[in-house]
Amino acid sequence: MTAEPGFVRRTRASYDAIARDYAEHFRDELASKPLDRALLATFAELVQTAGGGRVVDIGCGTGRVTAHLHDLGLDVAGIDLSPGMVGAARRLHPHLTFGTGSMTDLDLPDRSVTGLLAYYSIIHIPDDLLPRVLAGFARVLAPGGQVLLAFQTGDDLLHLTEALGHGVALDFHRHRPERVAELLDEAGLRVHARTVREPEEGRERTAQAYLLARRDHRPGAPR
Repeated sequence: MTAEPGFVRRTRASYDAIARDYAEHFRDELASKPLDRALLATFAELVQTAGGGRVVDIGCGTGRVTAHLHDLGLDVAGIDLSPGMVGAARRLHPHLTFGTGSMTDLDLPDRSVTGLLAYYSIIHIPDDLLPRVLAGFARVLAPGGQVLLAFQTGDDLLHLTEALGHGVALDFHRHRPERVAELLDEAGLRVHARTVREPEEGRERTAQAYLLARRDHRPGAPR
């Protein structure tokens, strides 16, 4: 078994430390983000139009977006690296299913989901591991399945040692949308929509990117 990367351990411990305060701080965040809600609704409609099926929210945190997708009519479950965040998600949304897991070693069967959301969760993945993570997303998606990624744009790295009054060791990796689109394509996930919005003044440091992609049927694509 491959040893767990150090950044995974640090990220897990950091989110365990802030889980309870995070749940309260971000409880109503989607209410002030109409574009995010519109894109989540588009994702949900695409999954439903293709026949529905199981959807997974990777890096679900306290489950607020998982619950939103459920309210949009999706059969959705959440997975997060942090047991503390999963515990908060289960308390807040007891009608939904949440489990622990890492996107660097995704423990789901091949072709087992028809939709996959990674909403501000690839931000903790270093550039050299991103191809592996996206290949894992492609592996678990059924052909024609939909994926929606949301992340901060740029080339720099933000390191936090404090968050919500707790000591943490969190790295936030910015990614260029065009580079992520290339990596998705290499993994067999064809981007069919991309959106970049400007940062909210006083709340965000960078522009925010959203990529919608579809599991490819091309010859030679991962199966």
